[in-house]
Amino acid sequence: MAQDHSSIVKRSRRLGVVLGKEKYARRRAYPPGIHGPKQARSRARLSSYGEQLQEKQKAKALYGLLERQMHRYFEQASRKQGNTAEAFVQLLERRLDNTVYRLGFAKTRPQARQMVGHGFILVNGKKVDIPSFKVSVGDEITLKENKKQKGIVKQIPEALQSSKLPSWISRDEKILLGKVTAIPTGEDLESIFDPTLIVEFYSR
Repeated sequence: MAQDHSSIVKRSRRLGVVLGKEKYARRRAYPPGIHGPKQARSRARLSSYGEQLQEKQKAKALYGLLERQMHRYFEQASRKQGNTAEAFVQLLERRLDNTVYRLGFAKTRPQARQMVGHGFILVNGKKVDIPSFKVSVGDEITLKENKKQKGIVKQIPEALQSSKLPSWISRDEKILLGKVTAIPTGEDLESIFDPTLIVEFYSR
């Protein structure tokens, strides 16, 4: 599957947000390229469409998605009753790779995606290697036993220390077991992008 392999630092600067590790917060206050400083001054002059597009790009970059995937999540959210913007973020948060990241089993979402894709993760005791797999309330997430000696797994204690566990999941750090206890709501849906503008973009 195609992915954006451009520098995460450049993407952070281009979108005006921090993607990935906190060290990317120490970025220049303007986009990359020779016209960066001029672009910084023009950011406030974005049209309504431009604002919507930028918020969509933020979400795509944060979760590592392609346009087709984003549009599919919007279509699923729009078919649900209630607030479409809230349902949209709930679907993104319930991706397996994002859940692994939220549990603190990986330092970044790309690392979590790699762990899922390489067969490190079990859901209810069965291997799931699809990053977009949607977790449900009651699902238990753990690591495959024969993968626990791999280098990427040995970084988990450090990741656990820096992770903030959302209220919709629980974890047992001793046995590295996570459980989905609820559907994410409220503060757990707060993000660097405005989902309402994304819904407006796809509703045009």
